[in-house]
Amino acid sequence: MKDLIRAHAGLLFAGIATFVMMGAGQALFGPALPVYRRNFSLTEGEAGLFVALLWVGCFLGVALMYFKGAVIGPRHALMTMAAGSGGMAVSPNWGLTLAGAVVFGMGYGMATAVFNPCVMRAFGAKGPSMLSLLNATFGVGAIAAPLAFVWLGSDPVWAFGLVAVVILAIWAFAGAAGGGDAVPKGQVTAFRPHWGILGFGLVAIGMEASLAGLGPTALIQAGVEEHRASQLLSAFFVVFLLARVALVFIAHRVQAFVLYTLSVTSAAAFALGAVFVSPSVFFVAMGASAGVFFPGFYVTASGKMGDDLRVPPTIVASGLVGAVSAPLILAPLSASLGDRGFFVLVACILLATSAAALVAMRRMRV
Repeated sequence: MKDLIRAHAGLLFAGIATFVMMGAGQALFGPALPVYRRNFSLTEGEAGLFVALLWVGCFLGVALMYFKGAVIGPRHALMTMAAGSGGMAVSPNWGLTLAGAVVFGMGYGMATAVFNPCVMRAFGAKGPSMLSLLNATFGVGAIAAPLAFVWLGSDPVWAFGLVAVVILAIWAFAGAAGGGDAVPKGQVTAFRPHWGILGFGLVAIGMEASLAGLGPTALIQAGVEEHRASQLLSAFFVVFLLARVALVFIAHRVQAFVLYTLSVTSAAAFALGAVFVSPSVFFVAMGASAGVFFPGFYVTASGKMGDDLRVPPTIVASGLVGAVSAPLILAPLSASLGDRGFFVLVACILLATSAAALVAMRRMRV
């Protein structure tokens, strides 16, 4: 294992640093949203559009990878992310802020489709565990960003500006890491989409995006003070990170879809706790479940769909469909269901998903 790490040190540096900033950038959307609502006098639906357009941009980035993945490397993704962050930092109006969200999302999607398959293939049998490690580092940035946002005076200009500067520094040192022989060239096996696992991924990533993006607003609606909501988002990502670190030690030992099923079932239970007991406590607890959503889904889908160059963008794209649509649907609906309406909707969706996952478990073995 040490030899593999030494051989792919450049890939790991570029991937870990990039995922840290992906986590930081995404996590800023949640605490920045109440500020934008106040500054631009936004409705619930308009506010949800900010989160949704991040994922629209991701979808565009993944689509670009589907057609041009063989020639796109980490530096392309990093430059796109930096441009989007910078745009959100300097934009003087809501329209340009939304445009920055789209551009940042494009870089986010490109980076996801570049690094995840590279790491899976580079580390062979340990690939699922190293994928969990890579995605765990996302949580480092996601934990720090809401706290930094408060420290910077809850000012999106300073927060997104700092993200842009750090991403540019990573770009300067990334070089060609992440390309190399870990990426298959051309078609390796037949391209065979598996619609069942793609559907499960759509729901799970939609829930993850909604929790991260709409969670602070939902907590504020439930009576939590604004700064406290930002701190709870950081706590959410602390347990998110801990769950992914734990996966490093067990992901190669447990069937990936079993992990997925456990994650959506526990998330459903925690969502019910948020409805009936404490939104603050059980929102944070849902971070542990959300941390397992993507690894469980991605590894299962990779095993079901093969090694064609188009498979990773297709897997990521299915999740992005959920990430785009879920905030747009949940934001206006939850406003009409009372103070804890967001958690009511999340609980209903996750309960249905966990039931479907239990029924499908045998067919999803890889």
